[in-house]
Amino acid sequence: MRRSLKSGFYVRELQFIRAGRLEWRERERPTLVHPQDAIVRPFIAGRCDGDTLPIHTPVTTAFQCGMRLGLVDPIVGDICGKAPFKGPFGIGHECVAEVIAVGEEVRSRAVGDIVVVPWAVSCGHCLECRRGLTAKCSTTREQVLSAYGFGPACGPWGGMIADELRVPFADHMLVAIPDEIPPLRVASASDNLADAWRCVAPPLRERPGGSVLVLGGAAQSIGLYAAGIAVRLGAEQVAYADNDKTRLQIAEKLGVETIELSSNRRRSLSKHIARRFDVAVEASSRSDGLDSALRLLNPGGICTAVGYYVAPGTKVPIMHMYANGATLKVGVSHVRPVLPDLLQFVARENFPAEAVATLVADWEDAPQAYKARTTKLVLKRDPLGLRNSGGA
Repeated sequence: MRRSLKSGFYVRELQFIRAGRLEWRERERPTLVHPQDAIVRPFIAGRCDGDTLPIHTPVTTAFQCGMRLGLVDPIVGDICGKAPFKGPFGIGHECVAEVIAVGEEVRSRAVGDIVVVPWAVSCGHCLECRRGLTAKCSTTREQVLSAYGFGPACGPWGGMIADELRVPFADHMLVAIPDEIPPLRVASASDNLADAWRCVAPPLRERPGGSVLVLGGAAQSIGLYAAGIAVRLGAEQVAYADNDKTRLQIAEKLGVETIELSSNRRRSLSKHIARRFDVAVEASSRSDGLDSALRLLNPGGICTAVGYYVAPGTKVPIMHMYANGATLKVGVSHVRPVLPDLLQFVARENFPAEAVATLVADWEDAPQAYKARTTKLVLKRDPLGLRNSGGA
């Protein structure tokens, strides 16, 4: 049975109102609806690279018109609603949280545990979850996705930058952080850090010591995390290509070789780089970046694309891929299955993921800080310390 830490029926949630405007607003306090639920209190939150799109650019009308004219893939509307990114809705889907209440059937989590909450809501036992496709869970998903922070089209879960969150299937969903990992280090494990892991860890497992190319850009932190992880996993060569000086400097600090691009050279990147790579990470969200990444692969190479390609006619060099035996992987990240290995890696290698954060702001400043034009924003406040105090 739940013991509440605060009185009242409402909690605060950071809500996206429109481009350039976010506010703290009240929503109903979450409760334990099912005996397998948990209630958590986020105290560290990362801003996903994808959140910057609607925050910095008024895209709702443009996407609506684009879908009507066939210039934007209609799946955007299925994910984000018929009026994509139309506020208000709770934003944010990366957090480290403290468990403050658990249902009667929760066995592996307890009040006071410090946990990562995956961005996609999943049950752990349906066919898709058993196959590792937790972002496509058939139990929790009514449309394309069931997720925190994307608005009502993805379910009733709200955003993660909130006083409290309800997490269903808590034994499956919540992954405890090893004591030796500073929580700030894995602020982005709910999505971007785990997304980067899936781009390089499995391919390098198949190709020990292989070479890695990362094309940086719109998926700002994912590309940097991927490059840094690849170095720690023993890749023979890791090159990070970008035209942003701040990101290039971060890559250098992570021990990565950098290639500075000018904006007009990206389209012909494959002609300017003589080397070829076993693994490529396409984080630019550009069709020319995707083309270059695929053409720069060694025979049998693997490219993972992590950006948004909203145009329905995005081209890939199929004949080149055919001749080279290349593999292109694209799709939403299935975070929950990779979290145990990722967290063990961070602990074992002392991987400094926090080096990617270019702004660490106070939780109370979220409405202004979340709008910052910076590579990676992290919000923080103190945990309650319930594990040390014996619970609520």
